[in-house]
Amino acid sequence: MSNAKQILAMLQSKAEGDDEHFYSIALQVAAAEARQGRRTLAEDLRAAVDKAREKAASGQTVAVPFASPRGDLADLIEMRPPRFDLGSVVMNASLRGRLDDVVLQQQKRDWLREHGKTPNRRVLFVGPPGSGKTMSAEALAGELRLPLFVIRLEGLITRFMGETAAKLRLVFDETARHRGVYLFDEFDAVGGNRGATNDVAEMRRVLNSFLQFMEEPNSTDSVVIGATNYPDLLDPALLRRFDLVMEFCPPTEEEIRTIIKFNLRPMKYPNLSWKSILALAEGLSQSEIARATEDAVKTAILAERKNVTTNDLLRRLNDRRQMQAAFRPTTVTKL
Repeated sequence: MSNAKQILAMLQSKAEGDDEHFYSIALQVAAAEARQGRRTLAEDLRAAVDKAREKAASGQTVAVPFASPRGDLADLIEMRPPRFDLGSVVMNASLRGRLDDVVLQQQKRDWLREHGKTPNRRVLFVGPPGSGKTMSAEALAGELRLPLFVIRLEGLITRFMGETAAKLRLVFDETARHRGVYLFDEFDAVGGNRGATNDVAEMRRVLNSFLQFMEEPNSTDSVVIGATNYPDLLDPALLRRFDLVMEFCPPTEEEIRTIIKFNLRPMKYPNLSWKSILALAEGLSQSEIARATEDAVKTAILAERKNVTTNDLLRRLNDRRQMQAAFRPTTVTKL
């Protein structure tokens, strides 16, 4: 039967309003009962947890079981209640299948633990800017009905020796206390190659700490996501710490159509010249195409029209291309 420490932990989590931690301990008890051969009791416990979760989530798009981080963590972690799930994100079938597998393992994590296994929870997203990495992290949190915690790099990385690693310790301790999806955006700032010529000893220590923390067991099975635009800058040792590496690519023609149609709603768009639109959108990121489409919709609204034209879209896509060109490095010829 369950021990006093588990009962105490359940009471503490309930008093703090952390329902997800309460359920996690209950599932640990169920797993222990199953290992002792009391499978009927284990099934009853799991069914009770599932029922409680469904009741808590009824009427809510996303269940957020606890408040934003406080104290020292408030400057390190920002909580963002997810606004959508994976069904709202445009991605290729292979990538969607791998994310669905993460969701399944997370949803059935108690079954895996009964057999001595843990769900995949450490994921690295790589791809060019605007390819949907951050949006996919938010959608994954929405699919799991968990809050998204974004690590504030400006609060994490400091110039004082040992302070960054100490703050990183606080973040990983939080992943073990409160179940959620934790996103390290621009991850190369933390996971840069230790052999880089411009590296400093302090950042090597930070990376070593990160590698160590990633190896630690986590009873909440919180999902930790690193996202980077520059995978070539990452230390090779990181690959062994992540369960999965997922590559995000620029959208295909079919995906461009889907992005534009999704963002044109609720406007009408009769007789669009898709050939011209696709040609101009090629090479733009998912976020750039979405923003260009939204700007085309705004143009139609302000013109008091009920439909968006090809010219509206071409104009806004061209604006994005010009913005993109403005950030490209220019070659300066010395006289």
